[in-house]
Amino acid sequence: MSTHKAAPLHDRVAVVTGASRGIGAATARALAAAGARVVLAARDQARLDEVAEDITRTGPGPALVVPTDVTDAADVAALMHRTTETFGRLDIAVNNAAGGGHRPTPLAEVTVEEFDSAITTTLRSVFLGMKYAIPAMLASGGGAIVNMGSTAGLQAVAGLAGYATSKHGLTGLTRVAALDYAERRIRVNALAPGPIHTHHLEQAGEHGRILAGRAMPMRRIGEVDEVAAAVVWLCSDAASFVTGAVLPVDGGKLAGTPPFTRPTP
Repeated sequence: MSTHKAAPLHDRVAVVTGASRGIGAATARALAAAGARVVLAARDQARLDEVAEDITRTGPGPALVVPTDVTDAADVAALMHRTTETFGRLDIAVNNAAGGGHRPTPLAEVTVEEFDSAITTTLRSVFLGMKYAIPAMLASGGGAIVNMGSTAGLQAVAGLAGYATSKHGLTGLTRVAALDYAERRIRVNALAPGPIHTHHLEQAGEHGRILAGRAMPMRRIGEVDEVAAAVVWLCSDAASFVTGAVLPVDGGKLAGTPPFTRPTP
């Protein structure tokens, strides 16, 4: 038996939004490594092309790049149409794109435009992704959707009104979709990553990353590949009885309060 035939996602077709960097790029690579044919969506075509080259070098086949504005309904509809037109089906959708919002700011000082931008980019985009992916999955006989949430979607963070609201909304939207399509062979789940080593934490510098890690029960931040591995599992048959779940990938952050004192390693 070949490696590709043994892969858990052999011959499935997956769309990943926000695939140009960070968790999205790592997820696209992991899905391809698991045997899926991957469609990469984001606004930055140059970065998408770089990810596609990596996947083409190591994956089961070339990745399809479709520059997409996930806040635009026509763009998202075109993304799903291009996917099914090229590959004949859609089995997996990972709604990872996020953005907009504001820096940590007390609620009354957040502008309406900043709040709206968080809702549009981080929440409305997930609604659009599911709205146009689900009909394609129904035509394919079912599928798996993973929405990229956050621990801030289960536990509020002071100063992040736009982000926390959009991620809390994503949690509810995920569960509604899971209930709507559970009998029609579409599973819908979300991940809730904690601090992950992406470009955001890279910008915080080494000291910022150390402080973020010390606040976690596991005493470190997560890596993008650890989030990507959870996506692959949720999309595979190993998770065939899992839907409507929000799975933390957070080093124990949401489990509770870690010990006040720790022995020195």
